[in-house]
Amino acid sequence: MAAPLFYPLPMRILITGVTGYLGGKLAGALATAGHEVVGTSRNPSRASAIVGVSRLFAWAPLDEPLTADALAGVDGIVHLVGEPVTGRWTTAKKQRLYDSRVESARNIVRGIEASSDRLSVIVGGSGIGYYGDRGDDELPETETMGTDFLARLSADWESAVLDAERLGIRAVVSRTGLVVGKGAPFLKPQLPLFKLGLGGRMGSGDQWWAWVHVDDFTGLIRFALENDTVRGPMNVVGPHAARQRDFAKLFGRALRRPALTWAPAIVIRLMLGEFAGEVLTSKRGIPEVALSAGYRFAYPDLESALRDAVARD
Repeated sequence: MAAPLFYPLPMRILITGVTGYLGGKLAGALATAGHEVVGTSRNPSRASAIVGVSRLFAWAPLDEPLTADALAGVDGIVHLVGEPVTGRWTTAKKQRLYDSRVESARNIVRGIEASSDRLSVIVGGSGIGYYGDRGDDELPETETMGTDFLARLSADWESAVLDAERLGIRAVVSRTGLVVGKGAPFLKPQLPLFKLGLGGRMGSGDQWWAWVHVDDFTGLIRFALENDTVRGPMNVVGPHAARQRDFAKLFGRALRRPALTWAPAIVIRLMLGEFAGEVLTSKRGIPEVALSAGYRFAYPDLESALRDAVARD
């Protein structure tokens, strides 16, 4: 895993969404680095044990501010709660996507404001969807937002997290790309098809996919927590985005299978509805903030990342 610029004293870090794939991976990585990790869950008694988490606190993220007991002694928060984006985006689904991200972030800031404890940093989730469909444009963090639903959602999500700055707290928003790794939700539905040699181009295949290996996701979030020069938006993506057709070719190669099939855009849109835009649109994010601050990627190239993702233990 890439190293930060310096190693601070161990922190007590609260992760919301710790029972999810990314939250669980992050908890293990932070605990290995020497930090104490606590988390939140709607039903702590029903949650499975999570590697690296010393305690789970009950919290209903849409219904109440983050609780005082969860905030006690906390130095940093990583906020990863959010309805999965996969699936058809009905009106009800879009409302859940919005509320689970934006309202939960607002409730975190409300909880901090009411608490006598003062943490030093909050890292809030966001997505590379902030930029919208941008063709071949390279997208550092200074680029403007897009105009589609996910871009507007991401902007409001980020604004809710960055509101913590008025309380004197350093705030970072992680614009995360497609996460590659063993068991990653993004790869899971594609894996059976690619294993059968049925993977390939989606639409034109020219669209840029900004991706990140899960080890670099955890490394970049840790970097943001530990490095007090990082603030504001940070693209959590690898240094080299890939066109979708090249992603498919490398995924097939990692599995020693051809990737020659083609799914026309019209078919994908009929199957997935508005969500189809997330695989057919182009977002060529580059991690300018992380690279400028000195982060070193564990998986800078897609081929090695995909080979690790499908390697047998």
